[in-house]
Amino acid sequence: MADAYQDFVARFPAYLGTARIDELRAREYGRLDASGQVYLDYTGGSLYAETQIEQHMQMMRGGVFGNPHSANPTSSAMTDHVERARRFVLEYFHAANDYFLVFTQNASGALKLVGESFPFAEGGRYLATFDNHNSVNGIREFARGKGATAEYARLTMPGLQLDMEDLESKLAGADSGCANLFAFPAQSNFTGVKHPLGLVEKAREKGWYVLLDAAAFVPTNRLDLSVVRPDFVSVSFYKIFGYPTGIGALLIRRSAFEVLRRPWFAGGTVNFASVQGQGHVLSGNEAAFEDGTLNYLSIPAVEIGLRYIQSVGIETISERVGCLTGWLIEELLALRHDNGRAMVRIYGPTTRENRGGTVTMNFYDPQGHLLDYRRVEELAGEAKISLRTGCFCNPGAGEIAEGLDEDDMAAGRALGDDINLPSFLKLMQSRGQNKSAGAIRASVGIASNFVDVGRFVEFVRGFRNQTRLTVGDVTFDVDSCRVIRDGS
Repeated sequence: MADAYQDFVARFPAYLGTARIDELRAREYGRLDASGQVYLDYTGGSLYAETQIEQHMQMMRGGVFGNPHSANPTSSAMTDHVERARRFVLEYFHAANDYFLVFTQNASGALKLVGESFPFAEGGRYLATFDNHNSVNGIREFARGKGATAEYARLTMPGLQLDMEDLESKLAGADSGCANLFAFPAQSNFTGVKHPLGLVEKAREKGWYVLLDAAAFVPTNRLDLSVVRPDFVSVSFYKIFGYPTGIGALLIRRSAFEVLRRPWFAGGTVNFASVQGQGHVLSGNEAAFEDGTLNYLSIPAVEIGLRYIQSVGIETISERVGCLTGWLIEELLALRHDNGRAMVRIYGPTTRENRGGTVTMNFYDPQGHLLDYRRVEELAGEAKISLRTGCFCNPGAGEIAEGLDEDDMAAGRALGDDINLPSFLKLMQSRGQNKSAGAIRASVGIASNFVDVGRFVEFVRGFRNQTRLTVGDVTFDVDSCRVIRDGS
């Protein structure tokens, strides 16, 4: 490992400029090395620093806080903390002058608010990219339900980047007299591709409202909303700094706020509601979208987390992630079986350019047969390496990456209500086309170091010359993305 490290810094010398994170690793994330864990699932969720927990607990111990929907002393104290956090988030994204901020349960909750409130209608269009997360894909159901057209912009192979000619054609085809919504991820949670943020203004000039899914982008990149100005932005805070979970945000550009129409009201969202009169008046600004009681005790931890990220430096984090990702990709692509066949196929860009720290792949045996990604995850777990496998709630990118076509999808739909990811994978295996319905994802983040990616590369090397038979079969299966372990 020492020799490998020297080779690494010779190829990526900028990594040495991020040495401060090694100090943070020892002080704030010492539990990783103490337990021998290699955490490579930052796109699934970041890790929290000990300082974050300590500062939040200190605040909790030092005050008495009540539900903020009141003017009593404990409620007022909590309201002050919530509003202070709101202001800080807006300042962090340079959005204080032009955006409202709505606290939500997660990024999916933020996206649902846009989908249900956007004025889709006949003649209008909803355009998404093939590599959107399912929470963005789901907005198409709101669009179709109101008579709008839903369609997707294609990706190119092999880099799985946007087909700009196709996208520009679809953007140009909108009726400017209707409400049209274009949604895309700043960074794909499947491939790590960073799409050009200049698409925001290009789409707006052609008469589209723009929804930017920034959940996978902001943990390692700066998003300045005084420069890039989408109408709606979704984020999830635990993906940036690990704690707290259960809080996301929707940033709504003030000029786009009035176009939204909420289909219902709830506690906390109305200034007045009547049972006998069967009427209601929504609250103003962000209050109209914060349904029920906020996760108010956790919201102050958002400010703590963002201040922690500022103390580290988002540019430092980005540089470190870029160096580790670049080396990891180069090493994986160099792996060969003794017969010269490649061991690993990477989906997306094969350099660090225009990509983040998400590396999605599949493994192949010496005959070119696909290894079961579920078995790989099992073996990684035995080595204390945390990966993520499956389709990552991003079916479009997976379909393009594996060459799944309309016939494959039709065969899957023919399974009816029995279809799930494992059954679809078995179907693809039975069709004998060597296609996968899922992949392996390794992602690096704020606390990653060279040893983490080095151990993963050594783990992958262990598959050299192994066949599907010698690797073995998966010993458990799940019907969906929700895994529930029996605690007995």
